[in-house]
Amino acid sequence: MSDPIPDVLIIGGGLAGLSTAAALAPRRSTLVLESESALGYHSSGRSAAMFEAHYGPAPVQVLTQASETHHRDNGYLSPRGMMLVAGPDEAEEFAADCATLSLTEISVEQALEMVPVLNPATLGFAAYHDTAEDLDADRLLQDFAKVTRSHGGRIRTDAQVIAIRHSATDDLWEVDVATGTGTGRTTETLRSRHIVNAAGAWADEIAALAGLPPIGLQPKRRSMARLPAPGGHDLTTWPMIMGVGECWYAKPDAGKLLVSPADADPVAPHDAYADDMVLAEGLARYEDMVTTPVTRVEHNWAGLRSFVADGVPVMGPDPDQPSFVWCAGQGGYGVQSSPAAGRVIADLITGETPEIDAATLAALSPGRLR
Repeated sequence: MSDPIPDVLIIGGGLAGLSTAAALAPRRSTLVLESESALGYHSSGRSAAMFEAHYGPAPVQVLTQASETHHRDNGYLSPRGMMLVAGPDEAEEFAADCATLSLTEISVEQALEMVPVLNPATLGFAAYHDTAEDLDADRLLQDFAKVTRSHGGRIRTDAQVIAIRHSATDDLWEVDVATGTGTGRTTETLRSRHIVNAAGAWADEIAALAGLPPIGLQPKRRSMARLPAPGGHDLTTWPMIMGVGECWYAKPDAGKLLVSPADADPVAPHDAYADDMVLAEGLARYEDMVTTPVTRVEHNWAGLRSFVADGVPVMGPDPDQPSFVWCAGQGGYGVQSSPAAGRVIADLITGETPEIDAATLAALSPGRLR
């Protein structure tokens, strides 16, 4: 006996797809397809995850703030704090970043007490707030998967979508999927009433398979290096540290220090890896502000953060085909905003009233891009 036709087929097993699945599974039959062998393989699993309520465009902040209760109630958040640092000649940029990120200026001496490797010879300004928190992205993703399965939702990995057709006769989507690996790879056709396009950097390619116009999605690479604890310090209480204009940042992680050049180089969708030169330039900017040189990089990697032209995520029914629903373009905000984003997509599909305001819904709608 074949599997029943799911109400919703979700393409993408990262946080966008799984948060949507977890919100939908109690209400509709749901199937998630992930082309990789593991969930969260790309951007969701490569993020220096933080919860920062004031980070991103206004619609992102609405989604992030609507996600806070979920994160806090499930214990995904832990104290971290954020510090902005700037050189003596960067006063104007420093003031602008403080306003944008709701940071309070502190003295150089206070900054040195908090992060003793900062260089007093190059540090001109510092600011701080304690509301930024670490976010356990891996447990968040795995819990979304558990909730989905607990309500009968199905999740399949090694399932690559290769063709999509819409049948006007019965108003169903037909999706050809290559499954398995190696010599055991086969192709099958699945059917569903709705499709959620949560394919990350590949979302425009999925739309093309469905015969729909793109949204102009541009993946941008973000590189990361893991360093030993600078000077052997205990980093437990150190905040996340950011250079003005987000030209680099550093974040404690399990006794190590993650440092990123905060690069945003446009690239094609692919399994991303760090560019050695870009990483070296970012590490040099970090070194300019500290007294301990980088002598060893333990590991490096990269992920893709995908944006449309206005930098706001794209969430909602496609204007040309409403049963094809977008959940894409999250940029660097997808982890912290995922609980509310998933609920919004689920509500739009089931016809319930989303929790966020109408103006934010309109700002997120794919119709704005057509």
